[in-house]
Amino acid sequence: MTLAELQASIRTALAEAFGDAVWVSAEIADIKTNSSGHCYLELIEKGDTDGIARAQARGVIWRSRYPHIAGRFEAESGQRLASGIRILIRVAVNYHELYGLSLQIIDIDPAYTLGDMERRKQETIAQLKRDGVWDMNREVPMPAAVQRIAVISSSSAAGYQDFRNELSKSEYAFTVTLFDSVMQGAASEESIIAALERIADVGGRFDAVAIIRGGGAVSDLNCFNSYRLAAHIAQFPLPVITGIGHDKDVSVADMVACLPLKTPTAVAVWLNDRAARVDGALDYAAVQLHELFMSATRSHELRIERARGVLDRTVRNIFAIEAMKLNNAAEALERNAEDAVTGQRKRLESLGELIESRSPQRILRLGFAVARLDGRAITSAAAVEAGSSLTIELADGKILTKVTNAPEKVD
Repeated sequence: MTLAELQASIRTALAEAFGDAVWVSAEIADIKTNSSGHCYLELIEKGDTDGIARAQARGVIWRSRYPHIAGRFEAESGQRLASGIRILIRVAVNYHELYGLSLQIIDIDPAYTLGDMERRKQETIAQLKRDGVWDMNREVPMPAAVQRIAVISSSSAAGYQDFRNELSKSEYAFTVTLFDSVMQGAASEESIIAALERIADVGGRFDAVAIIRGGGAVSDLNCFNSYRLAAHIAQFPLPVITGIGHDKDVSVADMVACLPLKTPTAVAVWLNDRAARVDGALDYAAVQLHELFMSATRSHELRIERARGVLDRTVRNIFAIEAMKLNNAAEALERNAEDAVTGQRKRLESLGELIESRSPQRILRLGFAVARLDGRAITSAAAVEAGSSLTIELADGKILTKVTNAPEKVD
């Protein structure tokens, strides 16, 4: 048997075995549309536990069918045909001697893809909850004022430009640091995770992280339902704000983020509103502080006024008491002085009477006399000799006499 005969036999056997089209589930590993309008797909099936490829085949959608199939799929599933999604396809099995086995895709069931995506999403949610990280980022406290923002986005994305334009209208100062990242396609998951890791290395420089991108097909946003990215967001040490532009569905990244918002513009509006609330709170606090200060001042003034009144009354009372004491002391002093003067007067009178009673004149009036010799009073008879001239002083006059005989001494 020649090689051509073998290939012909295989083609015949496959044609007989698969005369009718069959439904096949697979994952799109790669998809390309050439200039002629034909769409070529690499289809793969992976192991449930290890993710290793177990089967692989080439598929094709001819240009005559491609617009209809792709348009219906996108309209019903909300996403474009893209790598990484699982599809249920109705295929005709073809075998060519030169090109080998290929699957001609006749139809695609969008409901299967939607169900598979939801199943994977629910599995991711369940795994995050089992790991105990589901609520972690939502429990990270959001700062009162969020002004230093690390932004994960594509620098050329319209959503990022919308974010910056909206933020530029604000009267508040924001510091925005862009961590440029791929935001769709096969490389987006790793790129966003790498950006998160770079931010974590300098986390103290930021108040929060904003992950933003504009709208797109659901398939463009598949990475935001991945377990690895959601786990990184859930466990991130800074609060994460998502502004992923999709209205039809909420991604797992939104669910685990501290604050999920609809669009990049909504993130900018929220930042401005939060700054305005903080500004208003500060103004209100300033008013309250002023009122408290004025109230405290008035209270202290009243207390001081009351204290001044009490002090004034106390001083007046003290002055009155001391004045009364002084008056009483003055009166007592006056009385004591009068008593002292009266007493001294009486003593003087007594002394005068005593002196009077002992005065020479009084003694002389009693009949006594004072004999003087040469002007000195004689107290002894021995001092007088016969012939001495004496002056005898009486109460009413003096007598000059001469001693004729020597005085006799009286025992």
